[in-house]
This record gives sequence, structure tokens and C-alpha cells, in this order.
Amino acid sequence: MVQLYNLHPFGSQQVVPCKLEPERFCGGGPDALFVAAGCKVEAFAVAGQELCQPRCAFSTLGRVLHLAYSEAGDYLVAIEEKNQATFLRAYVNWRSKRTENSRVCIRMVGHNVEAPFQETFKDQMSIVEMPLSETPLCVSCCPVKGDLLVGCTNKLVLFSLKYQIIDEEFPVLDFERSLIIHIHNITPVEISFCVGYVAVMSDLEVLILKLESNPKNGESVHHHPHKPNSPVTQAEGTNNETLQLESDDFVICQKPMELLGKNSEQSGVSVTLESTGLDDEKIKYFHVQHLLYRRFAPDISSYVLSDDIKLHSLQLLPIYQTDSLTSERKNVSQEKELLSLFCFFSLPHVGYLYLVVKSVELMSVYQYPEKSQQAVLTSQFLHVITRLDTQYSHLALPYYKMSGLSMAEVLARVDWAVEDGSQKYERGLIFYISHSLYENLDEELSEELAVKVVQMFHVAEPKQLPHILCSPSMKNINPLTAMSYLRKLDTSGFSSILVTLTKAAMALKMGDLDMYRNEVKSHSEMKLVCGFILEPRLLIQQKKEQMFPTELAVHLKETQPGLLVASILGLQKNNKIGIEEADSFFKVLCGKDGDTIPQLLVDFWEAQLIACLPDVLLQELFFKLTSQYIWRLSKRQPPDTIPLRTSKDLINTCSHYGLIYPWVNVLITSDSLADKNYTEDLSKLQSLICGPSFDIASIVPFLEPLSEDTVAGLSVQVLCRTRLKEYEQCIDTLLERCPEAVIPYANHELKEENRTLWWKKLLPELCRRIKCGGEKYQLYLSSLKETLSVVAVELELRDFLNVLPEDGTAAFFLPYLIYCSRKKSLT
Repeated sequence: MVQLYNLHPFGSQQVVPCKLEPERFCGGGPDALFVAAGCKVEAFAVAGQELCQPRCAFSTLGRVLHLAYSEAGDYLVAIEEKNQATFLRAYVNWRSKRTENSRVCIRMVGHNVEAPFQETFKDQMSIVEMPLSETPLCVSCCPVKGDLLVGCTNKLVLFSLKYQIIDEEFPVLDFERSLIIHIHNITPVEISFCVGYVAVMSDLEVLILKLESNPKNGESVHHHPHKPNSPVTQAEGTNNETLQLESDDFVICQKPMELLGKNSEQSGVSVTLESTGLDDEKIKYFHVQHLLYRRFAPDISSYVLSDDIKLHSLQLLPIYQTDSLTSERKNVSQEKELLSLFCFFSLPHVGYLYLVVKSVELMSVYQYPEKSQQAVLTSQFLHVITRLDTQYSHLALPYYKMSGLSMAEVLARVDWAVEDGSQKYERGLIFYISHSLYENLDEELSEELAVKVVQMFHVAEPKQLPHILCSPSMKNINPLTAMSYLRKLDTSGFSSILVTLTKAAMALKMGDLDMYRNEVKSHSEMKLVCGFILEPRLLIQQKKEQMFPTELAVHLKETQPGLLVASILGLQKNNKIGIEEADSFFKVLCGKDGDTIPQLLVDFWEAQLIACLPDVLLQELFFKLTSQYIWRLSKRQPPDTIPLRTSKDLINTCSHYGLIYPWVNVLITSDSLADKNYTEDLSKLQSLICGPSFDIASIVPFLEPLSEDTVAGLSVQVLCRTRLKEYEQCIDTLLERCPEAVIPYANHELKEENRTLWWKKLLPELCRRIKCGGEKYQLYLSSLKETLSVVAVELELRDFLNVLPEDGTAAFFLPYLIYCSRKKSLT
């Protein structure tokens, strides 16, 4: 049974004082930690009285790309880069490097050390150069014997750990290149090596091999390279030309596969051995046995390999018992009898554990509740890194949370006594208090504790002080005290606008309006908006899951509503407040409940349109605005405050508001009783309908409150029908309700493919209405003359005669007929 512990198993948490920002790090056995940055390595003690203190430091010959430590042999190996070339170097006897400027011996691997050099090697660190014909990609040290395996693109190179015994007191550590494992069709990303067992991992594949030595050690036997029989690529009958053709035309994704034991030879990965060691080497590898091949499937939805499927954390874990040697290496090393061997590797969301000794089988599968970044298997626990927080101090937060203490109770336990005037606070405590104040807890600190919190952050993290003062938990802080600490801040290193706004908020609490105005006037409105984005709680605070505006927000509503609207819009665009939250904020700020919409919220909606929000939100915003325009027009309800923008402002600044069609103005001028606010709402609605982005069909069902008996209703109805291309119905409506607008309407709308409506619809309809007489006779007659002038230009004489009424007066139509007959000669 596997149990999951979501704990932080640390006996202590310490901060290592690195001089440079760490780029690589690795453990150095039970008592050391190595940290690399650029061309420098620092070693720190992790045990004893010198816990986390610098132990030694030394410069490397190139920038460190990879670090590994071997407890067997107590050496550090690094892959380094210099002048676009990559090198492999081992650092031995590093514990003798007491000062950074002390002497260092650099020697080539396999270099024989003569007896006279004994004392020199004993007192100084040695750098062992290991030349390679190919670029090293990864390394692994055998935890039992200390042998070094190096992964390259097409090969693995094994360096056996050697001891040159000059005398019984001091053995000199060295390496010998003993074996090259040629490996094809898999590029190693990570490797692991343990007493003859080799694990190789690429982004999606894992291969485990066992190197077998000759039973008769010491005999000179020539090895025979082992090649897998019937690899998959040949068994499927594909040749290189076919694979090349397919790779040019297709993305080839191989299926997932698991091959155990002898079956893993069919993986298609070719492995051959090349012995390079000396003949007198005690253990030589002559054969290779395939143990496991596992391949995972990539995400075929993308050409790029996603991190969600890449393998990581390859590890061979030996279980062994130790026994002291009685041979010539006595007091130098220990022989470890291997009892069992496990192989572990992991995907971001699942880990796999295989047994690879005696038999090969999958032992466990570990499902992670979160995406993993790295995992380490020990004999007792599987440690998985999943708390994006990598700062040590952040680990204190869950312990404070689990204590069940309130923030006031935690602060009451702090020793505030200061003897020398310099107070230091634990970073874990600072992080807990800061995190709690950002959480907007319902707990309000007393004035005394609030002052102590301000003192704490003034000393430990002054940059956080404006944010801390904006927390609802700090409501009881004396504004005079807060102002005194804000004035002490050096704003050169961080945002001065945030300090200015916090001062302005405190000045309002003090009732000092002159001080408030001086602070606000010191920055432009755009910078003030940026300040509110940095700290939204200057305007909006939450308590018991309820949102309410601050005193500063209420003051801005009365004095600078435009700044307030722009600031809330900035919060929304920066994902600091949601759409519904912003709407609720303005309703609460203006004291409106339910469906009542304050003008300041309408101003905010209009500002959203100007800000060019994503298309997915446009139609919802159009619906909000048009519904409000229509409601106020139908009720003749004026806005509760003066709108921030007129219809002309919106047309000039927002592409969604279009120019109002000229014929609409003829309709509007016929209503002399409309007030200014009424005409403004009507113009904004008409402008939206005339704009390029508005979905006309969506608004038609909501036009019912606007009766066509009013000029507003008539103009909006005709505009919508025009946008829906219902021109004939619009002509009938205008002839009935506002004949003086018919010709301007026809001049603007009846163009191109709709031009025939001049003589097919408008001309006969005018003639019919003139026959009926009535009070609009003169308007119809004037419109008929305009219509005949247009038709005479558009049609040929024969076609013009065909559209004229049969019972019409010849003298009336004669001038238009004469013009139509002469227009060719005129042109």
C-alpha cells in the first residue's frame, strides 16, 4: 500500500549565503552542498556547527552546465562550456581547497603520479581533464564503486575509478577510460549507472542494460559486439529511403511500448561494446544484456514535444549491505554487496518503479496530485517536488496555518524587545503576515498590533508597506502614524506613485483635503491609474466575501469620476477585477440596488467599448448599453449624474459608434420637445446601430418599449429595419409618419443594387398617395418631383415611359421626359 504525505519533512530551514545567483547545485554527501554560478563553485557545510556556512570555493575552467557528486571517491564532476566548446572535468581532493586563491593541480586523466609529488597532491585540489571525442550531455556516478559514466549523442563512455597508491597514507584518485558503449536510435537526456547496470533516458524512452563481465577475471578475452536480432525497423520491412520519404511528408509518432527482459532486444535500439581498458584491469565488461525498454507516446496535437509528456528524474537505486575490504584498498573504500536494484523514472503526473535484479517487473506506479518537476527515490520515501514557491522562508506558511492561531495571537508571541535599536524579524514570520494581510481575512488588528506590523515591515520589507496599509485588517491603524512611516520611505527603488496614493488615502482619513490634493496633483492621471492597478485595495476592499468601495473611491466619485472609471477599467484589463464584480462595485458605490443602473456604470460600459475589449465580450456589452438607453428613452428617465462622454465624443473615439445617417437628423428635428439628456441617449443608441459591430437582430426583440408613436421609437425602428435591408417597409413607414425624410432616406440607402426601388417602389407609392390627396399632399408632390429627377437620369426614355402612371397629367411629366430624351446629347 502506498500512502501520500503532503508534508514538508525538514528538521530545519536555513538560508545558504550564495555570493552569486545559483545556476546549478547538487548534494555533496552527508555533509556538503555544491552551488555553481557561471565559472565558480561554492561548497557549503550542511552538518555540524558550521551549518550552511561557506566551506570552500573554487573557479572552474568554464561555465558549469551540469554538476554531479560521487560519495565513493568524494569527487565532484562537471560538464563545462568555454568558447563554444564543452569539456568534462573531475574535481578531486576538494576538501583541501581552503581558500579561493590556493594552488590547484591540473592533470590529464590517467597521468601517473610519482612519489615526489605526494605532498603536493595531498595539500591541494586536483582538476582531472577527461577529453572526449563527442560533446558530453549528461553524467552519472556509480554510488557503489564511484565509476563515472558519461552520456554523448551516440555513445556512453565509462571511466573506472582508480587509486594510485603512492604509500599507505595517501592514495591519489584517478580514472581510466575502460569502456565505450555505442548506442544508436536513442539520444540520452539523463543516464544512471550502478555496478554494471546502465539506464538511459530520452524525452520519451527508457532503456535499461546490464553489462556482463567475463567469468574468468584476469584472462585476456576478446569481446564480440552484441547486436539485437530483428530490430523493429527491419521487422516491419521499412528501409531508410522509406523512412526518409515518410519523415519528409508526415509527422511520424510511434506507439507506446513496454518490452521486458529478452524481448527488449526488439526495441530497435542498437548497442555494441568497445573495450578500451588495460589488459590487467580486474573487471572488464564483455557482453550486454537488455533488461527493459519503455516508450511513451507524445501529444500528437502539437509538432513540439510538450513538457507535460517529457520524462525526468531517472534513477537506479541500489539496496545493499556494506562490508569492510581486507584487500589492498583497505581504509580507502568499502565493498558493498548488492542485494537488490530498482529503477525509477517519472512523467510530470506519474512515476514508475521497476525491479531490475534477478527478474524485471513493474513494482509500483505513483500518481501525483499535481504536476511534478523533479522526484528523488530513497529506500524509505519518494520525494516529489510539485510548492511553485522555491524560497525556503515560504515553507513556514503551512505551519502557521496548521497552528490554528489567529494573526493577533501569532503577533502576540513575537519578542518585540530591542536592546541595540536594530530589530531583526524571521523571514518566515514576515511571509506569513504579508500573506495573511493579502488574503483579506476578516480579522481586524488592534491599533497597537497594527502599529507593530507597520514597524516590522518598515524594518524588514519597506517596499511592502503601502500594500500592508491597504489591508482591511489594518483598518484601525492611526493615519498619523501610517503617514509618518510613509514619509520615511525612499521611493527611488520602487513605485513612488503607490506611496503617493497611500498617503492620499491616509490624508482623507485624517480629513486633511489640502494634503490630499497636493499628493494627487503630484502625478498625472495616467500614473494614478497605474498606481491603482498596483494596489486595487486602494479603491475596493472585501470583507466577509462582500465587496465595498473605500473612502478614497467615494471621494473620487464626487471629485474625479473620470479617473475612477479609468482606474476600474485598468483593473479589469489587468485581471484584477471581474466583469460582474466591477458592475457590482459601481452599484454599491452609487447606492443603487437591483436592476437600477447608475450613470457612472453606463460611463464604465462606454469606456469598455472604447478600450476595445475582446470580441467575445462585445455583444454582451452592446446589450447592456442598448437596454439602458432604451429603458431611459421609454421612461424619459434622465441620468442620475452628468455623463462623462457625449455621443460626439464616443463617435470620435470609439470605432463601435458609427456616424449617424443623415436622414435620421430630419426625423429628430421634427421633435422640438425633447430635452438634452433625452437626445443624448437617443443619439448614442442610434450611433451604436449605425456602427459596424452591432448585431441588429439581437436588439429587435427589446425595442417594444420604444413606440413608433415617438420620434425616438420611429427613428430606431427604421434604423434597425434598414440595417436588416427591409427598405420597402421603411419607405412605407416614412411616407406615413415623416414624408419630409423620404428623399434624404432614399438618397442615402437606395444605391447600387437597391437603386431600382426608386422607380419600382418609391415612384408608384408617391403617385398613389398624391391621388388620395390629404394634408400631406404638398409633401408627397415635392418628393415626387425629386424622385422623377433621379429616375429621369437613371433610365432610358422607353423605360422611363413604362414606369410613369397611365392616368397621369402629361404636362406635369413632360419636362422630365424632355430631359430624359436629351440627356445623351447633353453628355
